[in-house]
Formats: sequence, structure tokens, C-alpha cells
Amino acid sequence: MVFSSIGLGFFLYGKKQKVIVPLLVGISLLIFPYFITDITLLVIVGAILVVLPYFVRI
Repeated sequence: MVFSSIGLGFFLYGKKQKVIVPLLVGISLLIFPYFITDITLLVIVGAILVVLPYFVRI
């Protein structure tokens, strides 16, 4: 639920500002918890996706 909330924020920001990286990260944060069942892997992948827009500027 936490990553989906952050994903919604990234999605709305990316859509409003027309920036592709936060938009795609937001969509992936909304979707990826449905496919990963291991909690440790879920937290690691979610953390990587959350910090990705800060390092990738397109």
C-alpha cells in the first residue's frame, strides 16, 4: 500500500509536468506489488524504483 501511494504521487506528477521517468516509475510502483510475493524483494525493488527518478533525468 505504501509503494502504491508513492506510485500514485509519481504518476500524477509525471502526467502533470509531462516528464516520462516519474510517470513510468509511478505506473510500475502501482503494478509491481501484484507480481512479487516475497516481502524482502518487494521492499528492495520498491526502494530502487522510488529513488530512480532522483538519479535518472530525461
